[in-house]
Amino acid sequence: MKEKSDIKLAIFDTFKTKGDELTGEANRQRAIITILASNANPAERTRTGISQRIAKKQGIAWKNIYSGIFRDMDEILLPIKIAEEDGRLPLKRGPKALQEIGIPYYHLTKKGILIALSISEIKNRENLLKDFFAKSESAEKDFEKIISSLLKTSPNFTYSIFQKYVKAFCDKKIKDLLPFDLSKLREISDESLGIQKEFLEAFLKLSKQEKNDAIRFLNEVT
Repeated sequence: MKEKSDIKLAIFDTFKTKGDELTGEANRQRAIITILASNANPAERTRTGISQRIAKKQGIAWKNIYSGIFRDMDEILLPIKIAEEDGRLPLKRGPKALQEIGIPYYHLTKKGILIALSISEIKNRENLLKDFFAKSESAEKDFEKIISSLLKTSPNFTYSIFQKYVKAFCDKKIKDLLPFDLSKLREISDESLGIQKEFLEAFLKLSKQEKNDAIRFLNEVT
C-alpha cells in the first residue's frame, strides 16, 4: 500500500496532449466527491451506489467502473481522509457474516468539503461553505467574514481561490490543506492572482467615471 505522502489526488489532472481535458481518473474522482457532497441517500453513497449513479449518467454498465471507484475510495479518498465511513446498511442477501456487518456508506470529511468547494460541477457550494466554517477552528474563522462577503459580490472569484488552493495541494505545492490558511498561497507562483490583486488595487483608486468606463470596457471583452 502507498504511503500517504505518495498518494496524489487527481481531480485537476489533464492529458498532456489534449490541453485542458481532464483525465478519466480526474473525472471519476470529481464525480465521487460530487455525489458525496450532495444530499444523496445512504444507498447512493456506498461504493456500488456511487458506481451506479456515475454509470447511469454516462450510459454504461456500473460493473464496468466499479473497480475504478473501489480503487479511488480505498487507495486515495479514504487514506488521506477526504471521505470517511458514515454508517452501514444491512444486506438482505449474501454470506451471513457480511449481512451482519453490512456495507459501508460514506460522507465527506471537513477536508473533503474544502476540496468540494474547488469543483465547479458541484451546485450546492454555498451550503458546503457554511458547513465548512461551522466545523472550522478559530484561526480558520478569520477568513470566514471576508470570504462570505466576497461570495455575495464575486462568487466566481471566490471559488477560484478555493480552486487554486486545492490545486496547489494536488500538485504538492502545499503540504496540508488543513488548517485552512490562504497565506499558504504565497508559497506558490500564480500570475492570475497577482493580476487580480493589481486590478483590484488600481480599481479602488479610480474616479467614479473611470470605474464606470472600466466596467463598460470589461463588459465588452467578457
